[in-house]
Amino acid sequence: MKSQLFRNALMLSLITQAFSMSTSAIAADKIIKIDGSSTVYPITEAVAEEFQKAKGVKVTVGESGTGGGFKKFCRGETDISDASRPISQKEIDACKEGGVQFIELPIAYDALTVVVNAKNDWVKQLTVAELKKVWEPGSKIKNWKQLNATYPDKAMNLYGPGTASGTFDYFTEAVNGKSKASRTDYTPSEDDNVLVQGVSGNLGGMAYFGMAYYEENTDKLKAVPVVAKEGGKPVLPSEATVMDGTYQPLSRPIFIYVNATSAAFKPEVKAFVNFYLENAPKLVKEVKYVPLPKEDYDAVKTHFKAMKPGTGFNGTSEVGIKITDLLSRIK
Repeated sequence: MKSQLFRNALMLSLITQAFSMSTSAIAADKIIKIDGSSTVYPITEAVAEEFQKAKGVKVTVGESGTGGGFKKFCRGETDISDASRPISQKEIDACKEGGVQFIELPIAYDALTVVVNAKNDWVKQLTVAELKKVWEPGSKIKNWKQLNATYPDKAMNLYGPGTASGTFDYFTEAVNGKSKASRTDYTPSEDDNVLVQGVSGNLGGMAYFGMAYYEENTDKLKAVPVVAKEGGKPVLPSEATVMDGTYQPLSRPIFIYVNATSAAFKPEVKAFVNFYLENAPKLVKEVKYVPLPKEDYDAVKTHFKAMKPGTGFNGTSEVGIKITDLLSRIK
């Protein structure tokens, strides 16, 4: 009798252990892996926190830069890639080689913000042409007086995103006319906080990065109004100037790219993306980015529901693209 009871207890223990292991395996499977842009990171991290509270599914969010994120994504290592620029042709080819189909989803607008030290009292505005003189390949400008004779004889110390950053790609495309075309003698970092610290600690400093990081550091930095064309008006980045199209050419859509297989076969990924799009208007604002108009979010939701893989771009960034036009290109 005791022997039978022992066997029953042992069997129950084994069943309980097996169930526990099975449950752990299922829980382990339900991890949504995200990496990519440091610019998009604050939005995705905010969404991930809310989703984990609501659904109890673990979401990991890295920020290795748009380029670094796409490398992992195209190898099938992540479910979602944050991107502050469209996927490049090289990355499209890498995803094809890795057997990864993707769904391209614009989730907000950002305004690349040119910043100087808060105590800089000489720069009132900069034209795109002046920005080009500073940031173009081979630029010899190392002193503010070289840029404008009315400026002081002060060393210009430049800080900017690294070459794996989508912000770097977009800025160089918009200002220098070619993606990745830039002077190299500046202090680069994929961490925008490093750029903030560099400029805030240097009176002659200048940098560019997403508006959200400026908004968090208005006591240390000054945003520079940008003049798009000769004779035009200087415009500061803001939700209003991004939405009305006057902050050009440095306003841009930002994206998440979803692994189409993950969306189709991992219910938690599909649920996360739907949660993301539903809550984006509120959370995008909370982290100081610019939400898309309601009709654009509706179009993006419809696009994701249809699970249409592909990109609306031709492998390069495109300044001034409308969201509805972009989505209509993906057949």
